[in-house]
Amino acid sequence: MTGITLRKLSEPEEMRVCVDLQKTVWGFSDLELVPHRLFVVADRTGGQVIGAFDRERAVGFVLAFAAYRRSELYLHSHMTAVLPEYQNHGIGRELKLAQREDALSRDIHLVEWTFDPLQLRNAHFNIARLGAVVREYLPNLYGRTTSPLHHGLPTDRLVAQWWIRESRVQQILSQQASSRPAFREQVSMPRNILEICEHNPARAKEIQSQVREQFGRFFAQGLRVTGFELDEQSGHYLLQPL
Repeated sequence: MTGITLRKLSEPEEMRVCVDLQKTVWGFSDLELVPHRLFVVADRTGGQVIGAFDRERAVGFVLAFAAYRRSELYLHSHMTAVLPEYQNHGIGRELKLAQREDALSRDIHLVEWTFDPLQLRNAHFNIARLGAVVREYLPNLYGRTTSPLHHGLPTDRLVAQWWIRESRVQQILSQQASSRPAFREQVSMPRNILEICEHNPARAKEIQSQVREQFGRFFAQGLRVTGFELDEQSGHYLLQPL
């Protein structure tokens, strides 16, 4: 999409637009919004606040916090938001690439984030287009929220691990043709799962429970998600050994 610019946000006043964007993108109540001051803290403590702008209008952002585990510094990417009318134009991808470039410049090798396994477009973006892998499932991570996007379901989440220096990730980001990943198991669900969530909540909860059980079992066997495919009827998470 032409005319879009990205830049790091470091002044407290310019970060206020991120709070308004949250309301539009997710529809959270005020109580569940990430407050302005946490954007300021993220920037000041080694995280990231990167904004996307259409001229002077803020149309998206990515927010990440500095994190530390097992003697390794990494980034926890808490939110990536793009206004609905600007989605499907590559802005989310550009925000993630900017996030990656900043992390590489600081010798950070890993960026993690969580995503809803029922959001198949997000899964395809995270796994097939960015090259993230998944080896952890977190049931009802945030509790039930006020966002209509969550359909009143438990906020189950997969953890995306983006090893940004790996050759596999570099190949995927360069959009080089690659063969279908070999896989041992797969977790599948209907492609219209979001319609089911909206019109048949009981069935949606059944599917979520089945998916939760399958991922838990496969991760316990030492498998991880390395591929994702969409066909006319279903979305498929492809798993192989670590």
